[in-house]
Parts: sequence; structure tokens; C-alpha cells
Amino acid sequence: MKVILNDDVKHLGEMGDVKNVANGYARNFLFPRMLAVPYNPETVAYFEGKKAEIEERKAKKREESKSLKEKLESITVELTMPAGNNGKLYGAVTNLTVANYLNTNGYEIERKRIEIPGVTIKQTGNYSIKIHLYETTVAEVKLSVKAQEVAEEKPAAKSKKESKKEEPKAQDAEPAAEAPAEEKAE
Repeated sequence: MKVILNDDVKHLGEMGDVKNVANGYARNFLFPRMLAVPYNPETVAYFEGKKAEIEERKAKKREESKSLKEKLESITVELTMPAGNNGKLYGAVTNLTVANYLNTNGYEIERKRIEIPGVTIKQTGNYSIKIHLYETTVAEVKLSVKAQEVAEEKPAAKSKKESKKEEPKAQDAEPAAEAPAEEKAE
């Protein structure tokens, strides 16, 4: 079914775009929420009248994406991750990790718009990632992955034999500790 989008719809298009969608998607999702209208001569004429407004909106989005691109390219994303002595990360840096970092620093970017070379990063070092902003605007951001300072290692766990030897000693000590308390009470 051919429809004209009445508003921006994520993963489908922007206001004024003509899209071909499944009948059920149009009837059950787009039309009840007023996100789209059927493609017919009346709606085409209506959107032709709003064409200037739609183009103005798109131009504004382009300008915002260009300014955001300049801001993003001027920063370096510095992530500290737990890693081994050889620099290999215990986890991995994904687009979600980068999106969370950017969101905490005031940049609202969806993780799906972030492109990491090789899908994940599993080694410390410096990388370049791409962030798709709007239409063809792409920001290249520097990413620095550093190893997290490791706390001192925990002492080795005791073997089962050692822990069994200590248990009877602990039980013998308890009655002895109670006996003087009873003598004092009398």
C-alpha cells in the first residue's frame, strides 16, 4: 500500500516521504497513530502545499547535523576497560558502549548510527569510528581504549582440607568461651 508519511517514523522515513508499506502495517499502525495517510490525489495536493515547510524542516536538520559533526570530531572518546597485561580486553567495546559514553556526555546518538571497525574492539589502542548523523553526514570520531588499573590480587583460596581442619578448632573454641561467662553469672 502506498502512503505519505504525516510525521517522521523511525526506520521508515520522514514527513512527506512516499513509501510502499504492507497493508496491515498501514491499517494497524500508521493510520491509527496518524503517522501516515493513504496516497491519493487529495493527500498529494495537501503535501504539495506543505512542501516548503517540509524542506525548511529538512534544511534545519541538515544544519544541526553539521554542527553536531563538528562537535563530535573535536572530541576524543576515552574508554577505560578491564584488560589483561597484553592489552587484550576482558570484554569488548561495542557501539552500545560508545553510545552510553556519548549519552552521559550530552550527545544523544542511537547505537545503530555508530559504526565500529570490525563490529567490536577487543584490544586497547586508538581507533577511528564513524557516526552516521543525517542523510549523508558522517562524523569520524577518535576512540581511545585504555586498560583499567587492576587492584591487588586476592589471596589464593584455601584448599578443602585446610578449611576442614579449621572447622573443628572453631567449634572447640566456642564452648570454652561460654564457660567463663556462666561462671561469672553465678
